[in-house]
Amino acid sequence: MTAPDTATRPLPPDVEQAEAAIVEHYPRLVRLAYLVLPPAMGRNRRVLTAHSLTQRALPRGRRGTDPAAVQGGVPAQRGGLGGPESGYPYVRLRVLRSALEAGIPLTFRALPLRGQLPALLPQVWGLRLFPRAGGAEELALDQWLATLNGPGRAACVLRALEGLAEPDVLRVLTEAGVADPAAAVAESGDPAHDGLFASPEFDPCVLQARPTDLLRRRRLARAGLAAAAALAVCGTLLALPGGGWGSDGPAAPLYARNAAAEQALDPGQLVRVAPTVWRTSSRTDYSAWPARGDRVGDTELLRRALAVWARPGKEVGVSATPGTPSGPPMGPPQLLFAGAVDQAVVVLLYDGLRVVRYAEPLRGTAGAALDFARTDGASADTATALVLSRVDGNVRYLTAPWVTGAALRDLLKPGEEPTALKLTPDGTTPPVLGPAPGGECSSWNALSLAGDGATRLVTDLGELTPARLTSGAPGAARDVTEAAELGEWSKTACLLPSVRSHGVRAVNAWTYAKQPLPEGDGTATWLCTRAETWQGTADRVQAQFLAPGAPLAAQAARAEGSPACGPREPRVLAGVRWKSRAGQWYVLAAGSAQFTSLSASGGGVNGTANGNRLALKAPEGAEVDLSGKLTDGTKAGALR
Repeated sequence: MTAPDTATRPLPPDVEQAEAAIVEHYPRLVRLAYLVLPPAMGRNRRVLTAHSLTQRALPRGRRGTDPAAVQGGVPAQRGGLGGPESGYPYVRLRVLRSALEAGIPLTFRALPLRGQLPALLPQVWGLRLFPRAGGAEELALDQWLATLNGPGRAACVLRALEGLAEPDVLRVLTEAGVADPAAAVAESGDPAHDGLFASPEFDPCVLQARPTDLLRRRRLARAGLAAAAALAVCGTLLALPGGGWGSDGPAAPLYARNAAAEQALDPGQLVRVAPTVWRTSSRTDYSAWPARGDRVGDTELLRRALAVWARPGKEVGVSATPGTPSGPPMGPPQLLFAGAVDQAVVVLLYDGLRVVRYAEPLRGTAGAALDFARTDGASADTATALVLSRVDGNVRYLTAPWVTGAALRDLLKPGEEPTALKLTPDGTTPPVLGPAPGGECSSWNALSLAGDGATRLVTDLGELTPARLTSGAPGAARDVTEAAELGEWSKTACLLPSVRSHGVRAVNAWTYAKQPLPEGDGTATWLCTRAETWQGTADRVQAQFLAPGAPLAAQAARAEGSPACGPREPRVLAGVRWKSRAGQWYVLAAGSAQFTSLSASGGGVNGTANGNRLALKAPEGAEVDLSGKLTDGTKAGALR
């Protein structure tokens, strides 16, 4: 549909005509506002702001046919535009002016413009809204628009979306208050790709919804309750006679100046490692990473990052992996990275125990984030990369200085060759699609990193540190490079979401038994997957059963904090109920090579088998207790 327009300056219409124009052309007006708003706002905020600006384009006043009879209202349209669409150029101009105002940074030198004020409506809580994703051409167009200023985007949109000729574009920009319309038109680029502006990628009326950070919301709620309780206790103590229950002795008062604490907040005291230190250092972990990025010399940025680390304000979103303290640094930390990444500025710091990521928008600091990840005991195998950013399901990594090559591999397609990735001189990868996009396990991407004499496979589990993937028996785990090992991971990768966001350092998959099935139904495979955490006390273990021909393994048993399937206790026993092709139910069980016999009892089943495999007929739904005898004669139970 072609938008109505006129070559004359739009006069203020009757307020009811303006409302009719907004209602009829609402999708077009919202799309116009969305495209003109600064991309640095983020897609969710741009969507809501675009709707708000369009709805606020309705002029004040009531219906009035005689301008002299309407005091303080909006006079009726006078000539040249008649018909139901006569108010469209007027409301379009108001939307365009408000979108341009919204892109002007707020300062204390002038009163805020109406477009700069936060929107009261619409508001969405607990959801992130964004348009449907487009293809590579739409992504390239969006990135190009981000390089333009507000008037340049407005000129481009008026030409491409509204179909205005250049004189009309210049006129509308002048009416919208643009200081140099000719420069904006010159900046608006080649009209060859104008058709892409009608893509669903830029339609803020056809939206997708995703939840906000659920774990962060839960942590913030718990932290709020804990802070309220602490405040109540402190108030009680202050009300007691004598200043509380006891003296603090020589301790300094709260908020006293402390030399060590002040050094930790001084950007000039940050530890910066030379680029070649990792070649000769005795430790090959994050302490050997050099300072990289285009903002390593930005003292003000580094000062903000350190100050927020020490005293995060109420507007800062703070998250930490399980077992990771989120307190201030104990001394001057090491700078790993400082630079612009996608639509944010990121600083990575390391204090020997934790890696800390501070992120703020490219413009301003509203919506800053602070993330903590425990990294003590890291080595060359587990300090290969850090997550720099996650945007719209894509992940960008910063690789270790010893990484010489990177490739993207889909674990669910073990026979395919990985896709090579080009690293920047700073060791940054391009944005790559994260694991299980859209929440469906139709693919699971992992990063293959070559360097320091090895090729290591890592995957994103929702934390700063990607988890290393290995294969092999406990104590003899090795990097996943062989076809058989990749085949194992193709059957078990879709169980990785169960260990997401638990502070996982490495995940090992081990085929501990093969079992011929009753009635000649083939051979089943038993696997054990162990996710080791950085804190070392909450490792998660899963036993999995892979039936012949099944695309994915099924979880047979799981445990948290168990030493099973690990170097301290390199054994595992698990069982499942299984139905043969003929319809007979069986109890199947298998243990690792340390078991010499297995027993099952309960639920109408009672039997023993020599060796580490057992198959007994059982009634449907039978609940069975499994146990086994080890080579040293001791008895061991099933994983649970």
